[in-house]
Amino acid sequence: MSDISKINLKDLSLDEITHLVMELGREQFTGRQLYKWIFKHGIDDFEQMTDLSKSFRELLKVAARVNELRPVTTKRSSDGTKKTVWDIGDTDYVESVLIPDEDRLTLCISCQAGCPVGCPFCATGLGGFRRNLSGGEIYDQYLITQRNLPENSRITNLVFMGMGEPFLNYPNVLKAVAALTNQLGAGLAAKRITISTVGYVEGIRRLADDNPHLGLAVSLHSAIDFKRQKLIPIAKKYPLSSLKEAILYYTQKLENRVTFEYLLLKDINDSLDDAKALVDYIQGISCKINLIIYNKVKSAPFAAPSEEKVFAFRDYLYPRAPAVTLRKSMGADIAAACGQLAGVIKGNN
Repeated sequence: MSDISKINLKDLSLDEITHLVMELGREQFTGRQLYKWIFKHGIDDFEQMTDLSKSFRELLKVAARVNELRPVTTKRSSDGTKKTVWDIGDTDYVESVLIPDEDRLTLCISCQAGCPVGCPFCATGLGGFRRNLSGGEIYDQYLITQRNLPENSRITNLVFMGMGEPFLNYPNVLKAVAALTNQLGAGLAAKRITISTVGYVEGIRRLADDNPHLGLAVSLHSAIDFKRQKLIPIAKKYPLSSLKEAILYYTQKLENRVTFEYLLLKDINDSLDDAKALVDYIQGISCKINLIIYNKVKSAPFAAPSEEKVFAFRDYLYPRAPAVTLRKSMGADIAAACGQLAGVIKGNN
């Protein structure tokens, strides 16, 4: 049997691996052993899975494989941020970013190659959509990054804020999250994982129903409908009113607050009128606001506001908003900051 026709175990859930193992005539607990070797220990060679019987290992060699994402390049920013480019086959690539911040070490991962949303300020969207990543490809960004860290260094937080819209690859994102939070996998606390969206209403409601402990970040960028529709194409389908209803459903059902990401763009959404609209919009929502200064993207017709306008915007929000952070962009010198991920080897640094 050729490798390509074998089952890739990295793309299966714990239940799917257990079902496969039982179909092969083994006990249910053997599925848990196999899953642990793959997702906790990162082993892709069946011969190294020493608590599995030799006969079963031989059977696995014939029927299955364990693919692993391949890092192509890793670049380090002057601020300590590291960006890794991953080979996903067919001369295509995705990127992840490791961000140090005092007592946190956050990994920003991708869930799609490119993005179908097409926001005009974002390098990922400007590059178009190629395909969804599998659950294993998403998970490997964490697994291999962690493996390559010093022994006493641990990734503490994980955000789905890299390339792609998580709710447009929801099943594979959930499969990766299951491995990330399972004690047989990465064993991360669910509250340390944040799913980001540009505002897919159905996805927000589904996340509230399916994953009560995950964080949610919504890329808002304007609290004025016509402005938001110019910045985020799907906002035409999901106006601010329906988005707010979904967010309230999430916050009230889970008794959890949402994070609003607000990208400040010069002369577009950075005025005091924009700040006032934002304050009005968040009334009644348990939330915090992350302000992000625009990072230059090649061929995008946008610029960052002046420092004076940024501070004026921030100072109007607080204390009118419950929590406001002016987020420092990390990794801009290696094209690793918010909105700069393109998934190419050349031309993006």
